[in-house]
Amino acid sequence: MFIPTTIRKAVLLSLYGSAAIAAFSPAAHAQTAPAAKADASQQVVNVVGSRRAASSTTDTVVPIDVIPMNKVAEQGGNFDLSQTLTNISPSFNSTRQSGADGADLVDSAALRGLGSDQTLVLVNGKRRHTTALVNLFGARNRGNTGTDMNAIPMLAIKDVQVLRDGAAAQYGSDAIAGVMDIGLKKSLGCEAVAGYSQYSAGDGKNWLTSAYCGVALGDKGTLGITGEYLDRGRSNRAEADNPRIIGDSKTKNKTLYLNGDLATSATGKLYFTAGAQSRAASSAAFARGGIGSEDIPNRNSAAMYPNGFVPFIDAQIDDQYGTIGHRSRIGEWNADFSQTYGYNKMRYNIAHTINASIANQDLLNGGKGISADHFDAGGFSFQQLTSNADFNRFFDNILGGLNVGFGAEYRSEEYKIYSGELGSYIDADGVGSGGSGGSQGFPGFQPGDQVKAKRHSSAAYLDLEADLTPIIKVQGAVRYEKFSDFGSTVTGKLAGSIRPADSVLLRGSVSTGFRAPSLQQVYFSSTFTDFIGGVATDVVLAPNGGVVANAAGIPKLKEEKSTSFTLGTTWTPSQAVSVTADLYNIKIKDRIVLSGRFNEGNYPDLAERLSKLGVGEAQFFVNSVDTRTKGLDLTASHKTSFGANRLTTFLAMNLSKTEVTDIHAPASLKGFEDVLLSEKERLYIEQGGPRAKATLGFTLGTGPVESEFKVIHYGPQTLGTFDGTAGGVPNQHYKAKTSADLSFTYAINKNAKVTFGGTNIFNAKPTAQDADQTDNGFKYESVQFGLNGASYFGRLWVKF
Repeated sequence: MFIPTTIRKAVLLSLYGSAAIAAFSPAAHAQTAPAAKADASQQVVNVVGSRRAASSTTDTVVPIDVIPMNKVAEQGGNFDLSQTLTNISPSFNSTRQSGADGADLVDSAALRGLGSDQTLVLVNGKRRHTTALVNLFGARNRGNTGTDMNAIPMLAIKDVQVLRDGAAAQYGSDAIAGVMDIGLKKSLGCEAVAGYSQYSAGDGKNWLTSAYCGVALGDKGTLGITGEYLDRGRSNRAEADNPRIIGDSKTKNKTLYLNGDLATSATGKLYFTAGAQSRAASSAAFARGGIGSEDIPNRNSAAMYPNGFVPFIDAQIDDQYGTIGHRSRIGEWNADFSQTYGYNKMRYNIAHTINASIANQDLLNGGKGISADHFDAGGFSFQQLTSNADFNRFFDNILGGLNVGFGAEYRSEEYKIYSGELGSYIDADGVGSGGSGGSQGFPGFQPGDQVKAKRHSSAAYLDLEADLTPIIKVQGAVRYEKFSDFGSTVTGKLAGSIRPADSVLLRGSVSTGFRAPSLQQVYFSSTFTDFIGGVATDVVLAPNGGVVANAAGIPKLKEEKSTSFTLGTTWTPSQAVSVTADLYNIKIKDRIVLSGRFNEGNYPDLAERLSKLGVGEAQFFVNSVDTRTKGLDLTASHKTSFGANRLTTFLAMNLSKTEVTDIHAPASLKGFEDVLLSEKERLYIEQGGPRAKATLGFTLGTGPVESEFKVIHYGPQTLGTFDGTAGGVPNQHYKAKTSADLSFTYAINKNAKVTFGGTNIFNAKPTAQDADQTDNGFKYESVQFGLNGASYFGRLWVKF
């Protein structure tokens, strides 16, 4: 599916991080000489977004960033992939959440301010599965699924390529904001990293050990093996008089990845990837009060937690990924057949908790008022199987050269919800007795929530790339895809570039795209029981197509549709200076959102219908929002030497604005658009990520010493409140903030180096807000660079 292309080895060896974005953007490195005249200092890499066997990053018609990971894996200040890319790529955002249930345990990520499920992630060019989790809380990606980038160890990664353009016509569902391709190592030799970091507050201690070893398989094969253990400690930024725990969740990751290939003939090669991660994670829920608070007996028991308590949402997360395939030639055609497997499972165990209804029933029966203090609350899993057949051929006798690619894909998916043990959800003390049912912090999934849902899809595509003249290139693609649960769709893309001068490239594209509703959005179901007016009543997040959703008149979920436009230019006056700028406009129709809760207070007629089903409050996933995202990506880099010193300067910036342009409620919800999408939820869509983000960095090398200073600027954000401006409460306004990272690396010899440094060294924090109005109940949400403050780290890298 991917093809060789050239970039300059000298740049690859000297740059990384944000510098790499500027250096490796195809626009930025429009060389004065065509790729065919590349000198011996060039090396071969694979580039996402093209199937052409003679393409290069200097001539691609859409923006592609190639971010090498060697240096950041060896000496970077962040120990996981999501946080590393956040501090490198301005268009990429991932903020650790706190007080957001399962979203605290999996860092969701997104491009260009869109949702986490609107970016497609590949591994070695093959589709990677999403998580089983659908985000219900937190300041980012609410109602979205996403890909867990942190399930892959950084030392296993060669580079991350970012296609900053709509690509559904090339890769299928989800590629609305763009495509990220994580390329894994299979080089010979062994290396290892040991690292430690902690926040300046003294908590959040991280311990990292990781090792990679590449060995030969036969005469023309390689096998790369990476093992990693990462222990991330809990942090807490709550004030001394606040019983909450606000900060990073606690995680222990054990990860193993294999990546390799083996020649089967002169033109054939078997390739394979296999990886697994086991993650034990723990997040703190909201605190419950002790004696004298209203939480006794409603949410606590004086016999168990007289001074109050903080429940912990613990989870065991298992992630597995594997690909096996074969590349060969059939006549004049390159052929690639592959099978990919992905699996993600999250099982909740709620600890340091109570089922207050059981404790209250025990008290009523003459006991002390005791319940169990931990419960299996159930969980969910997602499995994906993808089969691909891809073919391409280059015709050098048609026009200035024509590449033809075509192929087919079959994908099957399965989503399951597992119920928890009885005590995790039961309301044991009956009507009006006062104790809330279910485990405090996270009530378990009930038997009625259980689901086992499947679907499949099939697709076919055609991809053409041609040189019309030596300075004009065009690309076109069309894809047909049919899903078993909602129907078919056709998407297309047309892109082109012109080089009016050796140092200038102009490019643009127009494309249509789509995102199929995830099985998680269609079938997720959550129920807990409350007593309203003395009657046991269910509060539900109702699955699409179920009894409750049908009674409310919620239509069947369908695909989101997008139209994207990009227009860009590059200027490379010399090999030391490069500048690239790309404008984009993305319109999404029928975007899927999670509605607000409908109840008797805001929709009496619907509440009456739902009450006949024993439901007091309900919310749903609906295709009800249209959005428009406009933005600019800008990169610039400069390299110079003076004496024995080497200096690289880089700038990378993203300006993006998302607006909700229309809310079209289903007929049954007309007139209740403010409940369907409240001001608070609208602002999460529009400003869940900063509208401006820029990185300015300097890397200075002198002999064995290298220093890096990086300034990261986050623009202002406006988020909503629970009461809303209509209720007289102003929105949350987060001022623009700037953080800085600094590190020093000393090369002991060519096989060992040590690095010390800090991230957010000036201890910047978001603007303080009213804690009663934030989603996490703290004085600021998890926005911009997060809420933890400064961090310091040390790393040792050795090669052997």
